[in-house]
Amino acid sequence: MSTQPDDPPAEARQPALPGRPAPVTPPGAPTTLDVHHVTTYQYAWPVEHAQQRAVVTPPPYPWQAVGAHRTDVEPAPSHQHMRTDAFGNNVLHFMLDVPHETMRLITSSTVTLTPRWAAFDAARGTPWEEAAQQLRYRAGQPFHPETEFAYASPNVALHATLRDYALQSFTPGVTVAAGAIDLMHRIHADFEYHGETTEVHTPALEAFALRSGVCQDFAQVMIGCLRSIGLAARYVSGYLCTDPPPGEPRLLGADASHAWAGVWCPANGWIDLDPTNDVLADTRHVTLAIARDYSDVPLLHGVIVGGGEHTVEVEVSVVPVAGVV
Repeated sequence: MSTQPDDPPAEARQPALPGRPAPVTPPGAPTTLDVHHVTTYQYAWPVEHAQQRAVVTPPPYPWQAVGAHRTDVEPAPSHQHMRTDAFGNNVLHFMLDVPHETMRLITSSTVTLTPRWAAFDAARGTPWEEAAQQLRYRAGQPFHPETEFAYASPNVALHATLRDYALQSFTPGVTVAAGAIDLMHRIHADFEYHGETTEVHTPALEAFALRSGVCQDFAQVMIGCLRSIGLAARYVSGYLCTDPPPGEPRLLGADASHAWAGVWCPANGWIDLDPTNDVLADTRHVTLAIARDYSDVPLLHGVIVGGGEHTVEVEVSVVPVAGVV
């Protein structure tokens, strides 16, 4: 019996994402995207039995409407069921009890995203010190569920090095939003996007020391910085719709799984920021799951009997639906 390794994010093994996502619909208009994701495991010898857990179904949010979704598993599971985890994510559990040398997970979704930041003003809101105070335990103080995202987690430690880096953006009296946006700018400028310097389980503190990594690392470094000064920050996994370089056609499978960070502000709610691309997550970002860090929501995780060595292939395409606004 062996533990099925977490499915590596597709973007971790692909070239760096180009600059910033370019708009494909007029500013302020909703965007409808088709997402197609295929993960294929090829084993050296047959897997006799497998119990798998997959986070592959995007949930609805006020800014995200899921028009359609389909998940297919090959070979067909003998049993499967969907549940909602503690973070509100859709988690598919399935069992394979027929010998197989190939396992394929195929998902398709149609998602409409509504702009979130049209009236957003980062200079208006709660000072960061006040937000941090609200998240500290005080006898008799109302409980804020966001407190769950203010502590250390498996991949994200609270550390003085991260705190000192964050405080360069969070000067006295600055709002949570303004400080977080400045921190995002700095991480984007100071860190190099590189797919070979880190792995899926690389902790945020190690990625910070390397000043290098992929979107997962950028997000977890930002989360560690925010939590280290007492703020609540969450990990968001999903997909990003990007445009190809000028003059080149869109290539199916060129887009990839993505990750970004969210910070909680009492006056504004959750503010999602993408330090890899230096933008607020909006109508190009499909949210798949929310968690403390990557370790809570790997795409695929489980236990198998047999199999031996294996290879993983991941193909993801995120394309706008023509004519849909």
